[in-house]
Amino acid sequence: MSCEGCVGAVKRVLGKLEGVESYDINLKEQKVTVKGNVQPDAVFQTVSKSGKKTSFWEQESAPDATKDKPAETVAAA
Repeated sequence: MSCEGCVGAVKRVLGKLEGVESYDINLKEQKVTVKGNVQPDAVFQTVSKSGKKTSFWEQESAPDATKDKPAETVAAA
């Protein structure tokens, strides 16, 4: 992702994905974090449909409070 247009494309496809509760897009780091009841592969394929290069990032250590809600992080360039 290199511009707000790219961010908009990713937002559009994630907004249609069932099970997504929230997502955070960091343009500077080219990182998308998705929270909800959704399979990692579904997130990956959905973001790929935006036409952006995608790959999984290693999940960072999360505080214990977020253990109940899985988060998947996908890089979109």
